[in-house]
Amino acid sequence: MRCYKRNLFFITLYLTFILIILTLAAGCTVDEAAEPDQVTILLDWTPNTNYSGLFAAIDKGYFEEENLEVEVVQAPGSVVQMVAADQAEFGVSYQEEVTYARLSGMPVVSIAAVIQHNTSGFASLKERGIETPTDFEGKSYGGWGSPVEEATIKALMKRYDADFEKVEIITTGEVDSLIVIEREADFAWIYYGWTGIEAELKGMEINFIELGEEDPALDYYTPAMITSEALISENPALINRFMKAVSKGYRLAIENPAEAAEILLNHAPELDEDLVKASQEWLSTRYQADAETWGLQKKETWEAYNRWLYENGLIEEMPDAEKCFTNEFIK
Repeated sequence: MRCYKRNLFFITLYLTFILIILTLAAGCTVDEAAEPDQVTILLDWTPNTNYSGLFAAIDKGYFEEENLEVEVVQAPGSVVQMVAADQAEFGVSYQEEVTYARLSGMPVVSIAAVIQHNTSGFASLKERGIETPTDFEGKSYGGWGSPVEEATIKALMKRYDADFEKVEIITTGEVDSLIVIEREADFAWIYYGWTGIEAELKGMEINFIELGEEDPALDYYTPAMITSEALISENPALINRFMKAVSKGYRLAIENPAEAAEILLNHAPELDEDLVKASQEWLSTRYQADAETWGLQKKETWEAYNRWLYENGLIEEMPDAEKCFTNEFIK
């Protein structure tokens, strides 16, 4: 009996000791929990449905799950310059800008295609009769004054044996494209997922020449998520956590566009509600489109557009496509 009591005493003492250790360990875990990592992502434009996955990740707590505190900021200048200079961890850019940046010595890398295919193109009022690039002859183009605009118009017209010299180029700056085609020029470059949907809602009848359908080389990634080579080298775990949350955000936008629209409106109440809802619905099938998962990029897409830029005299050398992007962080 004495032996039994003694053994029971030691068992009780051992279990009490284990309980104390587990309690202390739990207490240390809470007390010593890591502070959230501060992360900044720069937007290349005012809030719109291209960014819905980011706002969804904030609203649904996906970043919090990854112990990240994320600030979304509209870039006061060049997104690629600020990301390359470590003034922000991430940014929203586009393929052409990444190519130019790398050739000028800014080591930024695209880590996700926000939208799988290029949804931009040239829009005009239907009454102008511009149905193909041939019809650009004798018309005026209103744009922001980038060399790529003239090169794109010229290349498309060449495919139709049309004369680029018969196009009047007007630099309108960053003016609403619908105002441009109504008042200042015959056609303008728009993203259909926003401005095209806006035209529909306003009852404007427009013709739209989609770039990717006219020339496969122009089916490039715009927009795209970027970071720096330095962050990839020094803290890939941070990028993994960030992209895990972002991917969840875009999956929500794909699967539940109505909820994604409401979230965006909560973060940017100045936006037109009908436009946000209609645009979100339109983009929901295009974020991922025919890709295996959201965000994936193809080497062939990077090579094709880089070659197009080179052949049209917009860049002096071909960058290494494999260094321009990575699928390493796609979830």
